[in-house]
Amino acid sequence: MGGGGGGGGSIEGPRELDQTPTWAVSTVCGVIILISIILELMIHKVGSVFEKKKKKALYEALQKIKNELMVLGFISLLLTFGQNYIASLCVASKYGNAMSFCGPYDGPSGDTKKVKDTDHMQRHLLSLHRRVLAGGAPAECKKGYVPLISLNALHQVHIFIFFLAVFHVIYSAITMMLGRAKIRGWKVWEEEVVNDHEMMDDPSRFRLTHETSFVREHVNTWARNRFSFYVMCFLRQMLRSVRKSDYLTMRHGFISVHLAPGMKFNFQKYIKRSLEDDFKVVVGISPALWAFVMIFLLVDVHGWYVTAVITMVPPVLTLAIGTKLQAIISDMALEIQERHAVIQGMPLVNVSDRHFWFARPALVLHIIHFILFQNAFEITYFFWIWYEFGLRSCFHHHFYLIIIRVALGVGVQFLCSYITLPLYALVTQAYGINDEAIGV
Repeated sequence: MGGGGGGGGSIEGPRELDQTPTWAVSTVCGVIILISIILELMIHKVGSVFEKKKKKALYEALQKIKNELMVLGFISLLLTFGQNYIASLCVASKYGNAMSFCGPYDGPSGDTKKVKDTDHMQRHLLSLHRRVLAGGAPAECKKGYVPLISLNALHQVHIFIFFLAVFHVIYSAITMMLGRAKIRGWKVWEEEVVNDHEMMDDPSRFRLTHETSFVREHVNTWARNRFSFYVMCFLRQMLRSVRKSDYLTMRHGFISVHLAPGMKFNFQKYIKRSLEDDFKVVVGISPALWAFVMIFLLVDVHGWYVTAVITMVPPVLTLAIGTKLQAIISDMALEIQERHAVIQGMPLVNVSDRHFWFARPALVLHIIHFILFQNAFEITYFFWIWYEFGLRSCFHHHFYLIIIRVALGVGVQFLCSYITLPLYALVTQAYGINDEAIGV
């Protein structure tokens, strides 16, 4: 009888909650609660450090990240609570089989086009079977209709939400660390100015504008033709985005306009605070970006290759913005040369809204925000597909193209975070003003 009971238990399938040992339920709940409390304490500790160091912009960025995680949490709760109701919705077969990720579905006994029946997919089918036994199957659809979305698909979407939350935090941290690392390299130039002010500013030496190092490095034969001028700016962003003469000239222009003569000021620290203010903008997920997520998922249809085109948007925009920012610096050098004047010390740059697209510097920051979000989303999408369906799934039909897309994503993340965003902070703050940053 004992053996028969054991065999019967193995056939019956998973137990309901009322048949589960209390110690098992208590242990699982305790572990989940403990992990959640630890994560909450870690976030709170990071916020306390930002407050203690008076990093107001970073603290606000952290609060924005917490809000985004809360939104993702609400989405997760809604999916969990309503999964059986959603899976019970039915649509006509002609609509239910249209626009799929991996081609037409031929029914329970059929195969999706060019999809191998791997052990990975078998595990997901077994998982679906267990959830149906444990939670009750949704209502069946009548003939000619199919479920709007299956329980297994809802579970996979649930995992996708989790991936979005985790990778959003990771990419936000990477973006800030790379940007701060770039600006940290300018600290040496700032210390040289402070320690040897006369040598760096050279106030006793009178020179023609074209003799300054800033003008000499930006004005050459390439700058005479507009096409070659932009080619030079395009290459410069990847080879050496900010030179010493660029930093010193921007610093001199800012101090000359906004501060009293002889006043000591740490421009490098100011740029770092300005970067933190910009980070506060690019870390959020606006309704427009959520709309982009919906559009991306909608057009990721088998055979359309629309997402492959969308993938090219971040690298193209990143290179375009970097080229534009370099062109602004070079244009200022050309304007200084055209004055044909004698100057004392460093040349005075004149940055204004007219140097930017549509005379809107903030537009560049919003484009950077979109670039970072789309790039992070696509890489998250890749890892989620890898986890759920395997590396060689129908989603990755052209595997070599997927590898290229991932490599482009990593390159864009580095280029935009380490080069473009710090360069934007330097160029815009050369003429702008941030009272909170100056007051530190």
